Amino acid sequence: MGLRSLAFMFAAAFALAGCETQKAGPDSTPEQAAQSAYRHDGPPALTLYTMINNNSGAGAHTSLMINANQRVVFDPAGTVRLKAVPELNDVLYGVTPKVKDFYERAHARNTFHVRIQRVEVPMEVAMQAIRLAQKAGPVASAQCASSTSQILKQLPGFEGVNSTWFPNKLADQVAKVPGVSERVLRENDDDDKQVAIAEFEAKQADR
Repeated sequence: MGLRSLAFMFAAAFALAGCETQKAGPDSTPEQAAQSAYRHDGPPALTLYTMINNNSGAGAHTSLMINANQRVVFDPAGTVRLKAVPELNDVLYGVTPKVKDFYERAHARNTFHVRIQRVEVPMEVAMQAIRLAQKAGPVASAQCASSTSQILKQLPGFEGVNSTWFPNKLADQVAKVPGVSERVLRENDDDDKQVAIAEFEAKQADR
C-alpha cells in the first residue's frame, strides 16, 4: 500500500472519528477555575454526551459531565466556550444549571442531535473521573472519544468500556453499563452554534 493510500485512510478515520477541529480561546488560570467551582446538590454521576449527525448518523463529538465535589464538563477539543465559564485544559468549570442547559442545547442543532447517557456512581469514582479529566487535556483534534474512553475504562463499574476513536462506539459501550439512563435531545436551531453562544453571552451581559 502506498503512502498516498495510507494518508487517505488516516484522513478518513479522523473524519469518521468526529470531534471539533479547533481550540476556542485561551486557557483560564487555575485560580479562575477554582473561584468558579459549582457544587451541584444531586448525586455523584457521569453524563456522556454524544453529538450525532442527523443525516449520516455519524458521531461528531464526545464529552463527559462529571458531578462530584464540583460539577465540570470534560470537553476534549471542544468549541463551546463561554466567557463566564473558565476552561482549563479542556475542562469547563462552574457548570451551573443554566450553563449545563445551554451546553446541551448548543450542540443540538438542525443538523445534529445529542445522545445523553447518565450513570450515578459513588463519590470516589466521580472524584477519580475529575482527576483523570484534569490530567487528560488539552486534547488534540479528533481524539475526543479516544480521550474520554481512556478515562472511563479506568473507573470502577466501567470495566466493559474499551478504548475507541469513535463517539458512537463509545456511547454503545456505555449503554451496557448497569444503571445507565438515556435520553435524546433534538432542536432545530441554526447549524452554527457560535450564533447560539453569541446570543447567550449577550443575554448575560444585559443582566
